[in-house]
This record gives sequence, C-alpha cells and structure tokens, in this order.
Amino acid sequence: MRQYARFKKAHPDCVLFFRMGDFYEMFDEDAVTAHRALGITLTERTKGVPMAGVPYHAVEGYLRRMIEQGHRVAVCEQVEDASQAKGVVERAVTRVVTPGTLVDETLLDEGRANQIAAIVLEGPPEALGGGVALVELSTGAFTLHRIAAGTLLDELERLQPNELLYADDGHGPPPALEAFQAAGTGALTPVPPWMFRPRDAVECLRAHFGVATLEGFGLSGDDALAVPAGALLLHLRQMQSADDDAAARLRHVRPPRVVADSAFLAIDATSLRSLEIERTMRSGGTDGSLLATLQRCRTPMGKRLVRQWLCFPLRDRSAIERRQRAVAALVDDAALLEMLQSRLAGVQDVARIAARVAMDRATPRDIVAMGRSVAEVGGLATLFDGRPAFEGTHRRLVALAETLAPLAAHIGRLCVDSPPPHLREGGLFRDGIDAELDEARGLQRDGGAWLTSYQQSLVERTGIPSLKVGYNRVFGYYIEVTNAHAAKVPADFVRRQTLRGAERYITADLKAYEDKAASAEARALQRERDLFAALCVETGAAGPAAAEFAELVAALDVLACFADTAVRNGYCRPEIVEEPTLDIAEGRHPVLDRTLGRSFVPNDCRLRSPARSEDDSAACAASLALITGPNMAGKSTFIRQVALVALLAHTGSFVPASRAVVGLADRIFTRIGASDELHAGQSTFMVEMTETANILHHATERSIVILDEIGRGTSTLDGLSLAWAVAETLAARRCRTLFATHYHELTGLAERLPEVANLHVAVREWGDEIVFLHRILPGRTDRSYGIHVARLAGMPAPTVARAEQLLATLEVQTEPARLPRPDDQRGPSPGEQLGLFVEYLEHPVVKALRDTRLEALAPLEAFDLLRSLVEQARQGGEQR
Repeated sequence: MRQYARFKKAHPDCVLFFRMGDFYEMFDEDAVTAHRALGITLTERTKGVPMAGVPYHAVEGYLRRMIEQGHRVAVCEQVEDASQAKGVVERAVTRVVTPGTLVDETLLDEGRANQIAAIVLEGPPEALGGGVALVELSTGAFTLHRIAAGTLLDELERLQPNELLYADDGHGPPPALEAFQAAGTGALTPVPPWMFRPRDAVECLRAHFGVATLEGFGLSGDDALAVPAGALLLHLRQMQSADDDAAARLRHVRPPRVVADSAFLAIDATSLRSLEIERTMRSGGTDGSLLATLQRCRTPMGKRLVRQWLCFPLRDRSAIERRQRAVAALVDDAALLEMLQSRLAGVQDVARIAARVAMDRATPRDIVAMGRSVAEVGGLATLFDGRPAFEGTHRRLVALAETLAPLAAHIGRLCVDSPPPHLREGGLFRDGIDAELDEARGLQRDGGAWLTSYQQSLVERTGIPSLKVGYNRVFGYYIEVTNAHAAKVPADFVRRQTLRGAERYITADLKAYEDKAASAEARALQRERDLFAALCVETGAAGPAAAEFAELVAALDVLACFADTAVRNGYCRPEIVEEPTLDIAEGRHPVLDRTLGRSFVPNDCRLRSPARSEDDSAACAASLALITGPNMAGKSTFIRQVALVALLAHTGSFVPASRAVVGLADRIFTRIGASDELHAGQSTFMVEMTETANILHHATERSIVILDEIGRGTSTLDGLSLAWAVAETLAARRCRTLFATHYHELTGLAERLPEVANLHVAVREWGDEIVFLHRILPGRTDRSYGIHVARLAGMPAPTVARAEQLLATLEVQTEPARLPRPDDQRGPSPGEQLGLFVEYLEHPVVKALRDTRLEALAPLEAFDLLRSLVEQARQGGEQR
C-alpha cells in the first residue's frame, strides 16, 4: 500500500489502475470513482479502505468507459516476475491514458481523429485569437494553426481536439475555454505555466527533432506558434513512463506543419451545425448528416480524412481542380474505380499501427496487418501507371515500394496468416524461420518421439534389449538397466537411482534434453518475444515510409469515395470560376436525394449569374434572393442544398446537380433554426441576433450567406424592421445570399434594389387544401398557409377554425413600396397610408378619456365632457 500511495501521489489527477496479479485494483476515492463510472463491485481491502477491481484481460474496455466519462487513468503494471520477486513486486506507471492520448485500437474510433492540443490566447476577451498546436498521438500528425481574432470557438469546433492544454495561472480556465468545454467538444487540462515559456518550448522542439533552428518548419525565431507546439511536446514527454526514453517513444511524431488558414474556406461552428456536416441538429447523431451520406471509404485513414476535407474545403482553384481531375478519371473508368476500391479494402489502419509500433504498444495482429497493408503498395503503383491524373501519386508509390515491399515480404515470411491477439501463449512465428525456436517447439511437440529414438540408439549401442528410457517427477529422466545386464553398462552412464533388480542412470545427452524440456515452453515464449521485438524494430525503421503510404492511401480512398458517390447518385463535375457567381441547374440536397431518391424535386439557383446564351431569360444579376412560401414547402431545404452544393464543389467533389458553376468563396455563413443557450444566459432571439451580427461583420463580396427566418423571435414590427435592414446591408455588400422569410413585405425590395430578386415555393390550391409542389420559381407569394400546416400537425379542429376566423379579421394589406429607403429621412406626407414601419400615435379622444377622473365629475360636467369627446371623434373621422 505504501507503493500504491507513492504512485498515487505522483499522479493525483488520475484514477490509478494498480496491477495485482490478474486484476487491476483501485483504492480509496479511486475505488469509489471506478464503482460509479463502471458499475463494478465496491468492497474493502482492509476495514475502512474501499477497493474495486477489474480483470487484466478486459482492462481496455474499462479504460475506454473511463475516458468516455472524462476521467484520466494512470496504468501501473508489474514490471517484475512475481515468482522471482524477493519482496514486494516491482511496479511502474507504464502509461497515462487521457482523452487526447489514446493509441490502442480498442480505445479509438477508427473514423475520427483523436487529438491533443495546446493553446496560447491573444487579444481581448471579446475578440480572442491565438495559436493552437495539435498532435494526433495515434498517427504522429503534428499541425500548427493561427486563430484569427474573434474566431477562437469556431476554429476549435472545426479542429475538434479531444483534449486541450492551457497554462494554469491558479484562477481557472478563461471563459472562452470554459465555453469550449461546455460545448462537449473536448476536455480541458491545466498544465504548469513554465511549459509555455518561449525559451523552454523552443528548446524542446529543437532537441526533439535534432535541429538548430525551427525555420525549416516554417517558424521564425520569435514565432508565437512555437510556444504551444513546445508546450504540447513537453507535456507528451512527461506523459511517458519514467523508465523509458520519452523521446524514443515519441519518435513517430512528425515535425510540426504550419497550416495556412488562407488555403481553406472558412466555416464557423454555427454553419457546421446548421448544414449538418457531421451530425444532425435534431438528434445529434451522425445518421442523416452529410458525412454519413458520403461515407463510402474503405480504409480507416480515408474515413478520417473525408471528415477533414468536408470541414476544411479548399479555396485554391488549382488545388480543387486537381482533385476534380482525379475524381473524373475514376468516374470515367469504372474498372479503375473497382480495382482501386478492391486494393484499398486490403489496407488496414497503417498510420495508427505505425504509431503503436513506435510507442511499443503493437500487438502481433498489428504487425501482420502492417505487412498485409503495405504489400498493396506495388499493386497500387501499377494501377496508376500511365494515368496523368495520378502522375504524382504513382511516382511516390513507386518510391515507397522500395522500402515497404521488402518489409511486407519479410513479415509474410516470418508470421503466420492468423496471428494471436497477444504473445502470452506465443504462436506468431512460422516453423522453420528460427532454429532456436524450432528446437524449443520440437521439445514441446516431439518429446516422446525424441525419447523413443534415443532409447533405440542406446539399445543398439549397448546391446541391452531391455534398456528403457523413462521419467518420474522425483528423479526426472532416467535410463533403466536390469541387473542381468549390469556388465554392459557404458562408462558414461551415471547412476541416479538403485532399485530392486535394476539400476537407473543418466547421461550427458539425456541431462541436456531434460534441461531443455523443462524450460522448452518458457524458452519458446521468450524466443518469440525476442523475435517480435526485433521485428518491431525493423517495422519501426520503415515508420516514415509507412506514414507517407497512409497519407496517400487516405487521399486515394476519399477520391474513390467521391467518385463512387458521383456514379451512384448522378452527380456532375462543377465548374470552378474566379468570379463570385452561383449557377446551379437541377440542384439536389445530397442527403435527401439519397434517402428520397426520384421523389426529391430538384431546383435551380442563379445568383450573379450571367446569361448562358442570347435567349437565356433566367440570367440573374441579383446577389440576394428573397424566398417566400408556405411552411413545410421546402424553403429551408432549398437554401441548405445550395450551401452544400457550394461546399462540396470546394472540396473537389462532384455535386448533386445536372450543371453547376460555382465561384470561389471565402466563407459560408448560415443562420438557420432556433435555439437558446441557457448556460450562456442567452435567449433564442439573442442567439439569432449574435449569429446575424457575426455575418454582417465578416461577410465579404466572396461570401455565401444562408438566412432563414431572421427576426421571428421578437415582435412583428421589430422583426420586420431588422430583417429589412439586414437584407439591405447584404444586398449592398453583394455577397451571394439566400434569404427565406415569411415577412412578405420584404419582397418589395426587389422593386427598389437591383441586387435583390424574389423567389417563391410553388403550391397548388384545391378547395380548402393545398398541395406542396416543392418547386422554386421566380416571383413572390403573399401567403404562408400556416393554419393549413397547423391542421396537418393535428391541431384540434375547433382551434383551427377559430384561427381561420381570427385571420380573416386581422389580415392587413401593407404597401411595401411606401416604406422608406435607407437614405430617406422624410416622414409620410399628409393623408399618406401608414406602413408597418410608421409609429402609431394615440388618438386625442383616447388620451382625454384616460386622463378623466370620473369620481370628481358632477353629472352635468360628465354630460358636457361626453358631448365634447363625441364632437372631437366626428371631426377626426371627417378629416380622414
């Protein structure tokens, strides 16, 4: 228990899994925590000391459940054979498992990156930016990101670190990082501030990568990004076992790469959620998301990369078109696509296996999987020989084959086809590849045959036909000769035991066999461990080549995924242009298109789109389209699908349309849906206004903006005023905007501003019913059919009837053309009909009645007042 207390003191923030024989035990508060988190039995080791435990062979599953619930776990192993220990068995903490440092296959989701990050904040609280360093310990990827002012939470949402380190100044995390943790993206981990000292951080980077300067990594001497990068590496080195060379166990971590934000289209956290890129808004699950719809990747590396490509679309036209050419080559050659997918299906998670090899966490199955996977390098290289779209990929694969093909052959020659999950009982290596191993196995399997053969040779040598070789537990192996043949016993026979009528002997050969047989199993296991360690060293030497192969395979897998999706669903290759235009013919929502099939109604969208021909009447110079129409008719689906088509075009994918011309964008903004943020003290309307303000502050002429029902969270007049002003602002900025609204008064903007066009969702009325046609057509509508939707939702008939009665009473015709222009400061002229934006003044008669004190009036005074008020009311009516 003193030993346990020592390790617990060294890791106070972790639950300590303490190996004792066949179990990992937890004590004191750790036992209570494990009992609550895992549902395991809570007992006592001694009175008053809580204890709980899990079996060692099932520990990975328990570790995963602890991590999923936000706990950190230090695993303390027995590092000494208990049978050889002279006192307390020697133990050591061999790994610390945290949300961002998982490497074992059983703890990881193959389709999601598992990253740990360190952050340095810059700027005032209302406009925080800074630098973020990320390491994916399970693959060795190391990237650095500059965070622009005011985009901190948006970028953290895109990067999605599972664990975020920050300098602990004793006052807790900054509010912005608390918001990150509250969003459920990842865990916060405080670390000592000295780790973020620039000098220590830079020196750690130089020492680890063996360089004199960081300029080769794109970092200048005083670059602020070096601080989180060095702090992160320092933390990872401290996480390794004290008995191991930390630098050696992190040798697979590649040099840091600065990621240029200008290379990618910006998508804020709101837009990621609203467009349901990774998960749906309603359930929070992946089913029904864009990622799930496109996920046709064959390899784990591809499944992770497709998520990255969707969240980080490209902004460089040449890079987009390079991907398009590769996708087009696969779409046009069905045989090539099929052969590529077949090859990719044989590649397992090479990136993570290489990392486990480097960290001494590899299993026999990992090594065999590595051999089988890299064996595909030659076939993939041959597949792309002479194909211009894959010229660079072919060249790199040919170069990698020189290193990886021999490794694959070597592993295949040494290891069995069906390897065991671990080496506790051996069985990884083939017979005939190592003499010492063959001998040990031979003693295990063929001991009886050897003894029979040896006995026969002795009979022939001595001429004693009754001689026999036997074994008992007391004396071990022996040669038994009856007294009748005592004179024939050779001189090299050593007497071991005397029996009535016989003697038992031992020879040097038999003694040697006895020693070997007694330790044959242990020797075989130890020899397999030695061979496995040597094979891991050889595999580890090819780690950089394996990592590059994994990157190539991941990219090929995503390109094949895009091509497969395009072929199956009839996608087209979009034309990417520099001009900020949007011209989509028969566009479809990629998710609904797959689920609804032919019943989905495609629609066109043209913004800042020049005429395709002389008789093109659908050309649209407007940058903002106002979309009106009934509830449930498809307005929100339409605006989302346009944004998704634009996003997919920027990833290099084909898009769900018959034709598409997409101008390069710098950002995609959305304001869709209603939600509050009670933890931040923000109402639904406040969230809506905050998101809209962000759009107005940052949208440029190259941005794509999607707005749905702006202003509905407040009074009608306030909401209409805000929606009108927002539409005017975006129209003046000429960013490509789709604005769905039920404020039909806004449609008058199209008559006042050339940047605005009206669209509506077509319906067909049939008696008291309406049919949604889901077609987006030019023009406007003046009805929302909300009561009809209420009837469809099952609202009680009397309530619906009363609503119809009230609607007939409350309907007011407004004249949008009379609403003031932005630069018009004049009020309405005398007799002009008041619009909704005009302030309504109290009638004098109403004011007089409100000011009257009836209890102070005599009957005659009351009569005179009434006559005066009637006269005022008549005069007001005549003036109107």
